[in-house]
Amino acid sequence: MRISDAVPADLPKLLAFREEAATWLGGLGTDQWRRPYPADRLLATIEAGTVFMVRDGEETAATITLTPEAEDGLWSRAELSEPSMFVNKLTVARTHAGKDLGGRLLDWAGDRAYRSGATWLRLDAWTTNEPLQRYYLRHGFEHVRTVTEGGAVNGGPRVSGWLAQRPTRLYAGHGLLDVTSAPKPISPA
Repeated sequence: MRISDAVPADLPKLLAFREEAATWLGGLGTDQWRRPYPADRLLATIEAGTVFMVRDGEETAATITLTPEAEDGLWSRAELSEPSMFVNKLTVARTHAGKDLGGRLLDWAGDRAYRSGATWLRLDAWTTNEPLQRYYLRHGFEHVRTVTEGGAVNGGPRVSGWLAQRPTRLYAGHGLLDVTSAPKPISPA
């Protein structure tokens, strides 16, 4: 499998991934990703060079977004002063589920973040999705805290505020052929 930069032509596949994941998650009893993601916002992240696609031959197997920008209101000023990269929208196609492709992508992200100069690989997960939280803990992340207030809509409850992090490091054992553009150096916020 190879990982490459997403291109605007990948937008329909990424939107379909999100819909497939929301349906699957709904079957597990969670409302995560039930609301459609705005296509224009997703296209902007593709154009910013922060979205990556894993391809297995001609098939798209997974996607991950890795950015130096944190979502507003989650991380403290002190945390934001530390060089960090943030994982978003990690999604594995159901056809490739159960093979720890998500874990391999997290290792790839930690390696890319390290090569960018980041100290931490950070993420926020759905606050009520405890199986997802346990998944991240099994993959070496440590829970930092859960932010429940200050959601995007009228300051209401935050639905994705379970914060976790792990140190970055070089890791070539992810087994993905990396054909992405070179990582850009980051600096603290």
